[in-house]
Amino acid sequence: MSHAFQTVLWMFFQYFAPRHNAQIRFLKAQIEILRRRLPTERIVPRPEEKAELLRIGAEFGQQVKPVLGIVRPETYRRWVNDAKRGKQPKKSGRPRLSQELRDLVVRLGKENLLWGYRRIVGELKKLGCVIGHSSVRRILVERGGHPAPEKKQHRQPPMPWNQFIASHMESLVACDFFTKPVYTFRGKFDAYVLVVIHLASRKVFCSPATFNPDERWVMQQARNAAMWMQDEGIKPMMLLMDRDTKFSARFRYFWRKAGVRPKRIPVRAPDANAYCESFLSRLKGECLNHFVVFSLRQMDYIVQTWVDHFLHERPHRGKGIGNRVLDPNFRPQRQGVVCCKERLGGLIKAYYRAAA
Repeated sequence: MSHAFQTVLWMFFQYFAPRHNAQIRFLKAQIEILRRRLPTERIVPRPEEKAELLRIGAEFGQQVKPVLGIVRPETYRRWVNDAKRGKQPKKSGRPRLSQELRDLVVRLGKENLLWGYRRIVGELKKLGCVIGHSSVRRILVERGGHPAPEKKQHRQPPMPWNQFIASHMESLVACDFFTKPVYTFRGKFDAYVLVVIHLASRKVFCSPATFNPDERWVMQQARNAAMWMQDEGIKPMMLLMDRDTKFSARFRYFWRKAGVRPKRIPVRAPDANAYCESFLSRLKGECLNHFVVFSLRQMDYIVQTWVDHFLHERPHRGKGIGNRVLDPNFRPQRQGVVCCKERLGGLIKAYYRAAA
């Protein structure tokens, strides 16, 4: 009886086995088709997916080699051995970098365009952040950061103009001309004044006004500005200027001979000389535009009076100044009666405390 039953079972198995094998081959073919559609052939199962495969594989004795398609048999055996030791499936690969670290990498890359990937890695180690240079490269490429300098070709990434200005503040001076209509008995004429400003200290030199800013006059003012810098202890390395024809080749040669490199800003880009333009805007908006000038002497008096107020009495809100007076000898007074010092008919006002 048992022999007959075994015979029947064997017949049933022979009948259904080909169909079962065909179904397995059909499923594996579908898996291969799906894998070819993926951007990468490597599939990394998640911990819950590993646990599910181990549970199903245990139902037929972990004999999975004929049907295994997403990982190698050696990898699956390692999963089985880990499960026998009681280890829970873990996520494959290295842990993902935190968003804080990724943001820090992008920040260092944007603020230091001359740094390479390994330089950023070294700076991060100082901050207790361990990361590889390949990860730094991947993060910067994903976030649109600038690549590392090409050392073989001795190239450096372009430095933004505002970063160039910020890194050379102490050694930069800027110059420009401004005009003001002057009404005389012979008619209306434009008076020209040359302004030179030291970017770090905001110290300013203003030349006497003239109706005829020829090359001889400009050269004389250049010599006056050079002596003014020497008296103020200013040691510039670069002089920013626009492309005004009054800044002639002789003018630029004078500064090169004095050890100062003339730096001409791009065409129609006044923002590249923002510090000088800002000073001229304040001078005109707060002072000159409120006057009708009838002589060069009057204009010189108005300009010099406002410049003295600008340097010694007017608070400045620029970065690094903190809304304080430029004069380093100025000390806030906390006692005494508050008084007002007026100049230019009350247009300029400065407040101070009278000594008790």
